[in-house]
Amino acid sequence: MTSSTTARTQEPAGGPLRGKVALVTGGGRGIGAATALRLARDGADVALTYVHDKEAAEAVVREVAALGRRALALRADSADPAEAAGAVGRAADELGRLDVLVNNAGVGLIGPLGSLSLADVDRVLAVNVRGVFLASQAAAARMERGGRIVTVGTCMTQRVPGPGGTLYAMSKSALVGLTKALARELGERGVTANIVHPGPVDTAMNPADGPFAAGQVALTALGRFGSAGEVASVVTFLAGSGGSFVTGAEYSVDGGHAA
Repeated sequence: MTSSTTARTQEPAGGPLRGKVALVTGGGRGIGAATALRLARDGADVALTYVHDKEAAEAVVREVAALGRRALALRADSADPAEAAGAVGRAADELGRLDVLVNNAGVGLIGPLGSLSLADVDRVLAVNVRGVFLASQAAAARMERGGRIVTVGTCMTQRVPGPGGTLYAMSKSALVGLTKALARELGERGVTANIVHPGPVDTAMNPADGPFAAGQVALTALGRFGSAGEVASVVTFLAGSGGSFVTGAEYSVDGGHAA
């Protein structure tokens, strides 16, 4: 006869992430903005980065503040090594700590292989790979046990349905290896690392009524676009107590794009 004891995790008053601080790169719009707001609803104070659209970033900050959480918008270009890492330090210093990093900032460049220049390659890899590595490196140095690193990838790491995606798919696929390696390196410290792969998602950059939408919908099993909030819900699950025993994992939020 055996016996076991099950530990119960009690959520802090005010939300499961009450007392936590999160940084969302590229948090001024789309999936990043939805994630920042979902983290705030779950109780976290939130910093976010932006490059060009200060007005949109500040609008998200106001929404976070309206939820009773501290909020901070930081201009930081993930293509700049100093800014990619520096945003992490600034967020931790100004908000007092760092518990969650969401690597959301990225650039998507789709085009024929022969048309891609060296400048294109350097820019995409600088933002989508080097910037994520440097932000994760800086965040790992500031996180205590229970820290979370969640990276936003793409459904094109698992299925490239047509030509034109070589550079983008390559850059995002590198993040799968990075995530698994981070999980191994940081696991003994109790810090998790996971990656979420969105499929076609209705955002300003890729609207559900746009000229390429029908073709994308046809590739999904559910026959529709997803919402930024649907992706954010998985990101915040991994950022909270529900993701405490999940690390090195890939989560597809793609409507069956890879099925």
